[in-house]
Amino acid sequence: MAAAVSALGGLGDVGDGGSSGSEDEAQPSAAAAAAAAAQKREERLRKFRELHLKRNEARKLNHQEVVEEDKRLKLPPNWEAKKARLEWELKVEEKKKECAARGEDYERVKLLEISAEDAERWERKKKRKNPDLGFSDYAAAQLRQYQRLTRQIKPDLEQYEKLKEQYGEALYPTSDSLLHGTHVPDKEGIDRMVADLEKQIEKREKYSRRRPYNDDADIDYINERNAKFNKKAERFYGKYTAEIKQNLERGTAV
Repeated sequence: MAAAVSALGGLGDVGDGGSSGSEDEAQPSAAAAAAAAAQKREERLRKFRELHLKRNEARKLNHQEVVEEDKRLKLPPNWEAKKARLEWELKVEEKKKECAARGEDYERVKLLEISAEDAERWERKKKRKNPDLGFSDYAAAQLRQYQRLTRQIKPDLEQYEKLKEQYGEALYPTSDSLLHGTHVPDKEGIDRMVADLEKQIEKREKYSRRRPYNDDADIDYINERNAKFNKKAERFYGKYTAEIKQNLERGTAV
């Protein structure tokens, strides 16, 4: 009986030793898992901070772009062209000062810097600066006439000074000014206007020729308006309907 008790005690000791070994192995694995979880958490927090910084940077850049776009929208529509023109004028003034300091002629220096191809292109551009492209619409004709008349205007500085002394500040009207009927043109101005109108009438008579009527042409209209419509239709679709029209005239249309 004693031998059996001792044998059971030995088995108990063996069992206790096995459980303690498994616990010792579980402790390092748990610590490694906790360390891995902490590292993963730190990695996620680092990525979150990076995304947060990028979001703030993008928000700042978007705000700057919105401010710049608002400034551009408030500028005149031709601001870029004006800005380029002013920059070019400043460069020209600087070159003129440099040439004057060296005792050189700016126009001669400028011509020396221009290539033959650029000179020919500018000459062609000058020739076609205001070409007569024919009638397109009444607005274009009116603009062309206005540009022609304004180029002919020669300011009379003496008359301007006289009017300035006569009217004073009233010569520069505002929204509250009432000058209608107060200005009386002189005889020279009236003669100049009459001469210009006579030139316009003479030029208009050369171009307002009515096209002659062709008695031999086919009558395919019922009135003047219908004739104009048929001419337009023939001009745009005549080449596509020529065969159909010939078949109808011959009576061989299907």
